[in-house]
Amino acid sequence: MRGHGFLLANYVRGDSLVHRTPLWAKFLVVAACGAASFLIVDWLVSLLVLALLCGIFLLTGAGFRRLLRAVWLVAPILLVIGAFQWWQLGGPTAARIVLNVLVCVVAASILTATTPVQDLLDGVVRLARPFRRWGADPERFALTIAIMLRSIPFIAGAFSDVRDAARARGLERNPKALILPVFISTVAYARQTGDALAARGLGEADDYPEPPPGRG
Repeated sequence: MRGHGFLLANYVRGDSLVHRTPLWAKFLVVAACGAASFLIVDWLVSLLVLALLCGIFLLTGAGFRRLLRAVWLVAPILLVIGAFQWWQLGGPTAARIVLNVLVCVVAASILTATTPVQDLLDGVVRLARPFRRWGADPERFALTIAIMLRSIPFIAGAFSDVRDAARARGLERNPKALILPVFISTVAYARQTGDALAARGLGEADDYPEPPPGRG
């Protein structure tokens, strides 16, 4: 299967100020942008924040094309959301919601473009360690995120490949020709991933508590 872009920008080597910023600070920026998406009520403020983040992204050296790709991949969804919100709540509210989503996307893209994946996962493990007292497993949590980061591009790529193949056969309007092959390849991929984890001793039955014995 050919490579496909992911929703967020891939890591780009560099020595910019953003690259050298501590990971915890980048996490705080992403969290602040997520919180701001609920607090900002003026679309002009959202636009200013988005412009600032876009400028920071370009300062990382990742390039305008990577930024455009990250935005372009969510454009169809934002178009639907924006149209619906415009119809329900008016233009300014629709613009604010769409811009706030873009703020979150660009902020997360800055994080992933300036931080290696392994460093991100190590940071997640450190953040999750305080939750051990409630039974959380930070390593498994990081592994789940790693699998998600790998699986989403695969599923997106599978859909793109199947769509191209269906278009070549004149079946692009046939839901079965699009959905069924993607479903089959996704299930196969999930089973292969599960087998690989089991081969490494992860996700085995011994890792989980046994169910209580049946009555009688």
